[in-house]
Amino acid sequence: MSTVAYCSFIWGSGYITARARTRTHRSLQKTEEQKRRIMSVLRKINPTLQRICICEQENLGRRAMQIARELKQGVKKPYKELVDVSIGDAHSGGIKPITFVRQVIAACIYPELLHDSTLPADVKERAWRLMRECDGGSVGSYTEECGIPYVKSSVSEFITRRDGGVPASPENVFILSGSQTALMFVLSLLVHGEGSAQTGVAFPVPTYSSFAMALDELGAEMVPYYLCEEEGWALRVEELRRAVRASGLHCTPRALYVINPSNPTGNVQSRKIIEEVIRFAAEEKLVIMADEVYQDTVHEEGIDFVSYKRVLFELGPPYSESVQLASFHSVSKGFMGECGLRSGYVELVNLDPAVMEQACKWLSAGSCSAVTGQIALNIMVDPPRPGDPSYTMYSQEVKFKKDTLTCNVRRVQEVLEDIPGFTCQAVGGGFYAFPRLHLPQRAVQRAKELGVEADLLYCTRLLEEEGVCLEAGSSLGQKEGTHHIRLCLMTSTKTLGMVLKRLKRFHLRFLKEFS
Repeated sequence: MSTVAYCSFIWGSGYITARARTRTHRSLQKTEEQKRRIMSVLRKINPTLQRICICEQENLGRRAMQIARELKQGVKKPYKELVDVSIGDAHSGGIKPITFVRQVIAACIYPELLHDSTLPADVKERAWRLMRECDGGSVGSYTEECGIPYVKSSVSEFITRRDGGVPASPENVFILSGSQTALMFVLSLLVHGEGSAQTGVAFPVPTYSSFAMALDELGAEMVPYYLCEEEGWALRVEELRRAVRASGLHCTPRALYVINPSNPTGNVQSRKIIEEVIRFAAEEKLVIMADEVYQDTVHEEGIDFVSYKRVLFELGPPYSESVQLASFHSVSKGFMGECGLRSGYVELVNLDPAVMEQACKWLSAGSCSAVTGQIALNIMVDPPRPGDPSYTMYSQEVKFKKDTLTCNVRRVQEVLEDIPGFTCQAVGGGFYAFPRLHLPQRAVQRAKELGVEADLLYCTRLLEEEGVCLEAGSSLGQKEGTHHIRLCLMTSTKTLGMVLKRLKRFHLRFLKEFS
């Protein structure tokens, strides 16, 4: 399966008026001379890159940015403000950054602040400590390609604490520019071969579209397995087995990608499920790639996050000694929400020493991740502690973020349950809700006539008529005949209230139009 199943170019950018559709259609018409020129240029580009398609959601995002510019220019719309909750960017959604993080980074960037009496003592101490780890005492210097050793040590200590004493070594921790870069790094180590020997990577459906694009970029064969919506988007090992065994006819499955808590569904895997997945990976000799960037955002009562590494080691031999695992975390998600600082880590477990050596060589060919991001990562894994001057404010800010997210989860589920044409599984963790749309057949038929998925038509209309940008489920993958939307809940309660009000108004109007 290629990314065409998830990503494709669509005609137009989401305009809904006849005039706009005509204008968009004309803009896509090219003369034969233009087509020949484009093909001539593309022949000079890496063919692997040419295979990558722009996800349909990208066109919707571009249109959202265009609308935002039009509003600033005074163009009249049925709304005064555009609201984009299509992606998990907490700060753009009105969530404020953590003070301690910004104070430490500011002091590292401008050391004169260390003489400012208004900065807490622990901020100054952390800034001094981090700057001492940088060449020349400056965050403007390069660091080691795998990350600042002091920060790597703090990450390994965090992992050990999180996993109840299961040891972690700094030598197995690699710091990169976010979890997506870390995923690409690991995939680059695993993907090889052609034909039936081509590496297959099993991944959940639904999942975020850029992962499928990454697989295509690296030349991996995609092996989708479907999460069970009727069971709260649970991962079922029987479905994993079906997908992996079926793919063996055209590729060689080598890796299994899991997201826990899930993006976009919010499912949190139980220890029992994780044990089953580990046993299955051992049986099929698959490397587990555990994306755990939402581990700090579990909000359903009675549910706790348990890492794949902890379960792996508590299972004991032979699993703890043989199953290969790559686990990921990032400052972009969770209570940090520092998407723009671009930093995350991957811990590699049970990989052959020769592979670890090649991993280091791969990283040495590039440059280090941004130092400011590494600073944020250090704070994420080693925050202020009780008794520190910044502890009270830090704890209050983190609690406010978690409370806001929990409140938003409850609110969106309550509101959607009262709107006809919506069903929403419980959201146990993560940033998103992924409700199902039950659309009239006339709406589905209209979308088919336009050459787009029905939920994309829905989101396009919502954007144009109400100024709300959501992500269509078709860009994330879903079972045939079903339709969904994804909305980010890590936003201010005011913003979410505005989104839900506009969404309900539009949805009822849309149902009436196509009923």
